[in-house]
Amino acid sequence: MEVTGCEACSHEPDAVGTRKSHHSDKLKANLVTRLNRIEGQVRGIKGMIEKDTYCDDVLNQISAIQSALSGVGKLLLEGHMKSCVTERLQEGDKEVIDELLITIQKLMK
Repeated sequence: MEVTGCEACSHEPDAVGTRKSHHSDKLKANLVTRLNRIEGQVRGIKGMIEKDTYCDDVLNQISAIQSALSGVGKLLLEGHMKSCVTERLQEGDKEVIDELLITIQKLMK
C-alpha cells in the first residue's frame, strides 16, 4: 500500500503540545484491521497456552504476530518518512534525522 503526503503525520503540536498523526481513512482502516487481527492472534495464543498446546506451535504463532506487527510498523514508517520527515527537512529541521534513526533502531530490535 502506497502512503502519500495526504496520509501524513503532523509534526505541528496541538493545543496541548502533543504531536498528532493525520492518516487517511483508508490507511486507518487498514491499520485497524491489521491490529484487530493481531489482537485476535494474541488471544488465540493465550488460549493455546491455557490448553497446554505444544510449545513449537505456540512459538510459530508468536512469530506470525511479530511479523504482522512489523508490517504495521513498516506502513507507519513509510508514511512518516514520505511526509513528516520530508517536510521537516525542507523546513531545515535536521533534528528529524536523529529522531528517525532512534525510531528505526527501536523497530529493528
